Amino acid sequence: MNGTVEISTLQLPETLDIAASEAFLEQVRKAVVGDAPLRLDASEVKVLTLPCVQVVMAAIRSGDAIKIRNPSAAFAAAFEDFGLNWMQYIDHSESSANDATGDPGANTDIDADGDESEPSTETELQTTSENVMSKRILTIDDSKTMRDMLMLTLAEAGFDVIQAVDGQDGLDVLGKETAPIDVIITDINMPRMDGYEVIRSLRRDPAHKSTPILVLTTESDTDKKNLARDAGATGWMVKPFDPERLVATVRKVAP
Repeated sequence: MNGTVEISTLQLPETLDIAASEAFLEQVRKAVVGDAPLRLDASEVKVLTLPCVQVVMAAIRSGDAIKIRNPSAAFAAAFEDFGLNWMQYIDHSESSANDATGDPGANTDIDADGDESEPSTETELQTTSENVMSKRILTIDDSKTMRDMLMLTLAEAGFDVIQAVDGQDGLDVLGKETAPIDVIITDINMPRMDGYEVIRSLRRDPAHKSTPILVLTTESDTDKKNLARDAGATGWMVKPFDPERLVATVRKVAP
């Protein structure tokens, strides 16, 4: 034994879309064993759709051992278009820079931009997460991909996450929970019961009259925001969400 840590590499496909996102998440789960390093090779990515930007972001935030290797121009552009901070997750190791399948210039450009402020941000997140281990979050969304992204993001930040697949299921889950829920995150457009009715129903329940309720949706219309506010929503966030901003918002409203 020479003490060398073996690094696993998962090659991302040329097209990473909705059809590929769930398979990708399953591959990540299987590839990660304990704290073993995992590198996501993005050198061949040519198409990265918006939902999958969130999927990849949630995956790499789910563990310190997961890094991006050799990001293609299309991969980098997809994240930059939505203003998501992901450069701290680049693998700058010598093995990555010398990888024959990668683009040597990609890592050089990222180094030039610099991210010296990131370590302090990460330290702050790790310190703060120790104070939220007991906080329980209910996420209500009919998209499995979105539920998985929320689970990865919030669990990595130290929250206990419970999931519901639509509005009615959210109310059913809450009715069965014996321990209190600290924050509820709900989508708006869902089958059986939409997010507005979920909020109204919760505000009629004395147990959840003051529970923070965050709306997370693709909707950005002002009238719809006002409708949610009138129903009793605590805040409104638009998809795609920035993981760090989402975590910061949940921490801010959590009692």
